[in-house]
Amino acid sequence: MPELVFFSGTMDCGKSTLALQIGHNRSARGLQGVIFTRDDRAGEGKLSSRLGLVTDAVEADEGMDVYAHLVDQISRGGRVDYVIVDEAQFLAPVQIDQLARVVDDLGLDVFAFGITTDFRTKLFPGSQRLIELADRIEALQVEALCWCGARATHNARTVDGEMVVEGAQVVVGDVNRQAGEVGYEVLCRRHHRRRMTAGTARAGTLSPDVLPVAAEG
Repeated sequence: MPELVFFSGTMDCGKSTLALQIGHNRSARGLQGVIFTRDDRAGEGKLSSRLGLVTDAVEADEGMDVYAHLVDQISRGGRVDYVIVDEAQFLAPVQIDQLARVVDDLGLDVFAFGITTDFRTKLFPGSQRLIELADRIEALQVEALCWCGARATHNARTVDGEMVVEGAQVVVGDVNRQAGEVGYEVLCRRHHRRRMTAGTARAGTLSPDVLPVAAEG
């Protein structure tokens, strides 16, 4: 039976690499798929991995009806055997509903890849809808690590190495950004709660107002 599968994890845990691998394995067996993405680090209409692999994709812009896009492609004689969606957290809930319809009405497997929560530990609307609708949810087995060596479970937004907790939910960035740019870092829950990034740990600049207990005078 076709499935809607949600592969989830933090940043830097190999989601895009697995998406590319799934596409490669199926194309090697003569299957043809459609890859959707949204706001990839490599630019519009690209699916890229931090390992340096890049492939062309369909940019799932806000307002795109992904179900109608696939029906149109099939009606024009195109072949579609499966669907891959990277950066699925950025899709609107209605687009996730459309992916479920692709599975149910077109009989296609849909493999969606994304992070579940934003830098404030709040669910992305697209990820929330995937959790509600997916036939299967798979946690990525390649664990990202916090700077302390513990398993990373949270995504932190940083500017010059300092964690920030305010701003728009979606700001495109990546790990290892240049000075002054918005970047991201994966942290364990303890250090996300304390707003303690690798940079602040090295500099010893943890502010008392983010400690779990009141500072003594």
